[in-house]
Amino acid sequence: MITKDTPINEVLRQCPAAREVFVRHGMGCIGCMAAADETVAGGARMHEVDVEKLIAELNKARSQQ
Repeated sequence: MITKDTPINEVLRQCPAAREVFVRHGMGCIGCMAAADETVAGGARMHEVDVEKLIAELNKARSQQ
């Protein structure tokens, strides 16, 4: 399960479709150096994204693989 503390890189490893979810939320820089150590919550905060909604969408994408 993806949580707010899951590193973005780990999310992308677990679920390649997560890239689309991040982009849809305006988080197009998920490939940048900061994403290497950034958590889902940290990235959401930096991009002013509702972290609970983001996590729900990421987990849905993960369950559909």
